[in-house]
Amino acid sequence: MAIYNGLILLAQAIVYFTVMMGLLRARRMIGLGAFMCALGVLHFLETYLGSFFYVQVPFGVVTPGSVVFFAGKLLMILLLYIREDAMVARQPIYGLFIGNLLVVSLVLLLGLHVTTPLAGERVPDMDFIDEMGWLMVWGTTLLFIDGIAIIVLYERLGNWFGRHLGWRFLVSGAVVLTFDQFGFFLALHFLLGAPWDVFWSGWIGKMIATGVYTGLFIIYLRFFGHESQWLTNRSFKDVYAVLTYRERYKDLLETANRDPLTGVYHRRRYEEIAAQLLQENLGHGRPVSMMMIDIDNFKAVNDRLGHQAGDTVLISVAQLLESNLRSDDHLFRFGGEEFVLMSERLPVDGGISLAERLRKSILRHSEKHLSEPITVSIGVACAPEDGETLHALFKRADERLYRAKDLGRNRVCGPEVNVE
Repeated sequence: MAIYNGLILLAQAIVYFTVMMGLLRARRMIGLGAFMCALGVLHFLETYLGSFFYVQVPFGVVTPGSVVFFAGKLLMILLLYIREDAMVARQPIYGLFIGNLLVVSLVLLLGLHVTTPLAGERVPDMDFIDEMGWLMVWGTTLLFIDGIAIIVLYERLGNWFGRHLGWRFLVSGAVVLTFDQFGFFLALHFLLGAPWDVFWSGWIGKMIATGVYTGLFIIYLRFFGHESQWLTNRSFKDVYAVLTYRERYKDLLETANRDPLTGVYHRRRYEEIAAQLLQENLGHGRPVSMMMIDIDNFKAVNDRLGHQAGDTVLISVAQLLESNLRSDDHLFRFGGEEFVLMSERLPVDGGISLAERLRKSILRHSEKHLSEPITVSIGVACAPEDGETLHALFKRADERLYRAKDLGRNRVCGPEVNVE
């Protein structure tokens, strides 16, 4: 029976590694969200199994929740870091921690209900759920510490093991999982009275799991990856900077790409990325809509009310445009009172519909909140119908913008469409 249980644990580790590595490998195609969700969805099961579900193996009593699933999750976070960076690797940990705090908070509120038993007079065990919630919070706190520690240790081991990824993976996993075993067992010992022999058998199980996952990782590199693509060898100082200051660096880059007045991307950013966005989408057979948006009679606003009022109008229009955009939309201040909006995966009808929604939103807002109504004229073009180059698309959108102006302003003009 003990050997049978050990083989089942091995099968679980193989299934877990295969599925998670498949999601990590496919992240460019299906997004990281699938990997993150799969990583987080097992957290309750890990904690439950780690608290109550134990099986006999040749070296003692272990739980799949700790030996297979938690060890696998920590090593997956390390692999996520290697393929992406420390900031991305921390995201699932943040999500788990906040989610577990939410569980505890909601359980406290659920405990205020007067419940009604159904068939069999079964009633909810709120004490059990509350206990599980606090264990999950503690486990995620440990995971946060473990995640930082395993990344730093993995990089430090590069000084000794160099290109031997297997040894770096194995040693960093073994050391950090040893620390984690102490931390989580203490909670089990004081909350549930877990005996010390469970600690030792659990530790042995985690060490074996680290070896199994390392072997699976080496097999993966042999058949599905190239070792050079997984090599990282930053100094400790560099790792610390990645862990602590990467967001500030990205914020600095983001700020440099934005117009200081309105906060949207500036024209230089348009010139850097617009052509690439267009070609990438056309290469995958996806349409792209471009909208030229111009504030009507803006010079008159400046002359009549002053440049400060003109700045207020620009900021308000930019904010309204941004608040109505999709995740696939890119807004640029092209110059003066003119904006360019590029919308990926948006055909002609969708582009005209979005442009009309933007026009109406700006008019309604200005009537309520500004000293006088502000309107915009919008010209819409769509690739590939109106051209497959950025120059051709821009030219058609600009022509339609001027047609909207000639027809009386405060309207949208697209391919054979004039909307008042």
